[in-house]
Amino acid sequence: MIRTEELLLNVGPQHPSTHGVFRIVVKLDGEIITHADPVMGYLHRGTEKLAENLSYTQIIPYTDRMDYVSAMTNNYVLVHAVEKLMQLEIPERADFLRLIVMELQRIASHMVWWGTYLLDIGAMSPFLYAFRDREIIINLFNELCGARLTYNYMRVGGVKWDAPEGWIEKVRDFIPYMRDKLDEYTNLVSGNEIFLARIKGIGKYDAETAIAYGLSGANLRCTGVNWDLRKDQPYCLYDRFEFDVPVGTNGDCYDRYLIRFEEMRQSLRILEQAVEQFPAEGEIMGKVPRVLRAPEGEVYARIEAPRGEIGCYIVSKGKDKPYRLKFRRPSFVNLQILPKLLVGETMTNLITILGGIDIVVGEVDC
Repeated sequence: MIRTEELLLNVGPQHPSTHGVFRIVVKLDGEIITHADPVMGYLHRGTEKLAENLSYTQIIPYTDRMDYVSAMTNNYVLVHAVEKLMQLEIPERADFLRLIVMELQRIASHMVWWGTYLLDIGAMSPFLYAFRDREIIINLFNELCGARLTYNYMRVGGVKWDAPEGWIEKVRDFIPYMRDKLDEYTNLVSGNEIFLARIKGIGKYDAETAIAYGLSGANLRCTGVNWDLRKDQPYCLYDRFEFDVPVGTNGDCYDRYLIRFEEMRQSLRILEQAVEQFPAEGEIMGKVPRVLRAPEGEVYARIEAPRGEIGCYIVSKGKDKPYRLKFRRPSFVNLQILPKLLVGETMTNLITILGGIDIVVGEVDC
């Protein structure tokens, strides 16, 4: 008679494949997971509570440190919410700069995901290629705002700095370069039979489940739901540009991989149109009062970040600081489906499924 015992195993919080200080307590029957309990909070800094004692401009650097792989979109959702509450008009040149940096950020974010995901499941070279080419975007951001990770670039009413001379031309030159590199990435990885065996059919769920869990971004679109806030509820200047929303059908890790890959191509398509239409001159800040006091009321603004829908809810009492502030963080929301996906899977698939969700722990914990 074979006697088995349940094994309790900690994955993380110090583990390279948990993508940050994140812990999963799993119960195993042999190699099969019978229960999974995500434990978060190791990176919690109380951003939403701190915001109650900060002016609206002072909150912006805190948003950089939530999803630190996609800081530009975090900046934008906050200022967008304040502008919506104050009914501010944004200069066209500032809107173009915002859109360009957000789409560059989407590509940079997906490249970090692509490189680290392949590293998670055993491929070293893609990680090096991804960070090599992401460096071009980071250098562009460094020229624009003097920072490489936490940018503090957006302002209520516009942006802090105008594009330096020749910057738009560098963005234009980057587009064909990156298109060629994406083709190289596809040839390197996407048809590899070991890679396909690791992710095809793994972590599957349907559209009804995705909606019930509140998933967004690639985690929702992989089930066939065509929902992208840039298309369905346009903000900034997205209604001016032509682009497609990649949608999957199988709801597995492979579809999520393909969607993020295609999103990079579509971001390049948006950038190509944006640099051609970029205004030759104009203001980068609208007319805003010296001391920002949002009128009494409440507002919710949401945008399509690289990891899905990020939202900012503000309650104002008419002062220079928010009375309450709450972020809807896609990493936190998307993570909720993880225990359901892990039950019945092997330990090797745990890493594949977690990496496929694409979380940034700074945003999970906020």
